[in-house]
Order: sequence, then structure tokens, then C-alpha cells
Amino acid sequence: MLPVLAVLTAIELGSGLVLNTFEATLLRYPTLLVLVPVTIGMAGNLGSILAARLSTAFHLGLLSFAPTDDRLAGNAVATVALAVTVFPLVGAGAWLLQALVGGARLSLPTVVAVALGSGVALAALAVVVTVATTYAAYRFELDPDDVVVPVVTNVCDVLGVLVLFGAVRALVG
Repeated sequence: MLPVLAVLTAIELGSGLVLNTFEATLLRYPTLLVLVPVTIGMAGNLGSILAARLSTAFHLGLLSFAPTDDRLAGNAVATVALAVTVFPLVGAGAWLLQALVGGARLSLPTVVAVALGSGVALAALAVVVTVATTYAAYRFELDPDDVVVPVVTNVCDVLGVLVLFGAVRALVG
């Protein structure tokens, strides 16, 4: 696990560097600053939930990596559906918190749209990363309980920053 952890540490450093490049945008729109840790955390949580479900199905012998596997597809759809329900609430909560603390510069619909757009994109990416990592663990005869969750949470941290700021660029400008 040491080589995997070393690579994941480098990936996390990359996430911090990317976050630093958006400092001016975060300072201009403080509501987005509230969204950053929540979005990153939720992306990792979605990936972790899916990883745990796939790992359990794998250990029980119920998971095949065939495109027609209903269990795999059902878990992927459930992950995206969870994002669709949670991320608008996260956006509304971030806007409300900023409105209470110091005035929100972005409108509520804009913040909710940024949160929802980034959440759905992150959920889709979390599904891809989790399935690929679980499959790699299977192919290399590794225990997915030991490998998949750390990889998914770290990769989703980096993707969380990138996707959030992609949504900001697309929806805020």
C-alpha cells in the first residue's frame, strides 16, 4: 500500500495547487468558498458509499463487471440519484450560510445550479473511478476494502476541485 499512498499524496498536493489558482474567484464570491470543502467531501463520500457497496457485492460473489450487471448499474444510478438530491441542498445551505454571515454576492439559483451541476458531474466521475478501481483490485487480486476507498476518496478530492471550478466558470463566468 505504500506506493499507492505515495501516489495519492502527490495527487492531493495537486488538488491544493489547483485550488490555489482559483483564490481570486473564491475571494470575490465567498459563497463558493463555503462550497469547496462540502463539495469535495460529498464527492468522496459518494465514491466511498459506492465502493463499499461494490466491495460487499464482490466479496459475496454477486458482482460481475459485465455491462449487463443489474447490481452494478443499480448502484451507479443510486449514486447519481443521491447526488441529484443532496447537492442542491448543499448549494442552498451554502448560500443561506453566506447570506446570514456576510451577504451573498451570487443569487440562490446560481449557487444551487453550480452545486447541482458539479454534484452530478462528480457523481458520474465517482462511478467511473470506483468501478475502474474495484475492477483493478479484482484483476490484481487485491482486497477492494483496502485499496478502493483510499483511491476513490483521494481522486474524488482532486476531481471535486476541478469540477466545481469548471461549473463556476460555466455558470458564473
